[in-house]
Amino acid sequence: MVVRAPYASDPDASRGREFALEAALARGPRSAFQRDRDRIVHSIAFRRLRHKTQVFVAPDGDHYRVRLTHSLEVAQIGREIARALGLDEDLTEALCLAHDIGHPPFGHAGEAALQAALAEHGGFDHNANTLRVLMRLESPYVEHDGLNLTWETLEGLAKHNGPVRHPPWALAACDAAFSLDLASHAGLEAQVAAIADDIAYDNHDIDDGLRAGFLTLDDLCELPSLAAQWQAIGARWPDAPLDRCLRELVRGQIGRMVNDVLDETRARIGSAGVESAADVRAAGRALCGFSAAMRDEERALKRFMYARLYLHPEQVAAAQVARGVIAGLIAAYAADPALLPDDWRARLPDDNPWRARVIADYVAGMTDRFAIQQFTRLTGTAPDGLRNV
Repeated sequence: MVVRAPYASDPDASRGREFALEAALARGPRSAFQRDRDRIVHSIAFRRLRHKTQVFVAPDGDHYRVRLTHSLEVAQIGREIARALGLDEDLTEALCLAHDIGHPPFGHAGEAALQAALAEHGGFDHNANTLRVLMRLESPYVEHDGLNLTWETLEGLAKHNGPVRHPPWALAACDAAFSLDLASHAGLEAQVAAIADDIAYDNHDIDDGLRAGFLTLDDLCELPSLAAQWQAIGARWPDAPLDRCLRELVRGQIGRMVNDVLDETRARIGSAGVESAADVRAAGRALCGFSAAMRDEERALKRFMYARLYLHPEQVAAAQVARGVIAGLIAAYAADPALLPDDWRARLPDDNPWRARVIADYVAGMTDRFAIQQFTRLTGTAPDGLRNV
């Protein structure tokens, strides 16, 4: 029997789905949130994450993280936090697994190129695109568009980083069709998914940066908190191999962050006096988060990672090439829609902004490798300098 905290989301009390489903269509003894998770895992959009950039563009190495492996790691961390807090683990897992589905190829470089291409047509936002993919583009069912996820899952994906007072066009359109109360905070499961994302990429990007040679141990020890942990590891295992100690450093950092979130979140829940999921949304602030000390430490780590990894000269150069690939694809399809697949060309609107947006839908759904293949096919030239690991 599942025992939930009173402030947890309850699948039996869900606000429902955009499109009503007949009970006779239900398959198996799953809760509403378990069905959401399974629909996400079985979706084409989720499978495409295995070939989408996490940190390194189109990596050749088998051991580097991509959006899919990152999402799985976020789900593992999120589920553990949810279990400890008495939240709904299935909803938390669904949110963690789906949170990056709206990312285009080449990560933030691809997003910047799409934003520029759609500057006159409402722009592009990966989080809003997640909702668009799940509610309109990923459509395996005969009865309706989209995966028809529960309100709680869609709300959590829309607002996992907090209230959205000025939604981009894609999110605004989804909200107009199925109101997600964008001005309030989301439930605790969504807040857990957001912090699990931070914990995962803060620390796993260290691991990948070390593996690629973009970061060194001396670099990491410039941060006092990591230096202290490294000294403790050396004192405990003085003769252990370096690679194992480095992985211990990453694991230890994740553990410290998770424990901090649990302590801080319990304290916030207690001081807010919340007794229901509705109380969480009405609290007026996030109830899941880092303590002030850990927040400062985590921000320092992010600044370090931007300076040493994300904005490394090789990364910047690869991102420039990636933006050129996306811009080239958008321009080619806009100039000659006959280059689009038949099914996409058949639903292409005659006028902008939707004509440009649908072309962007197609490009945003591409994997890194498919975008490279299509660019090479359309231009006759393979992009050079994309892979730096």
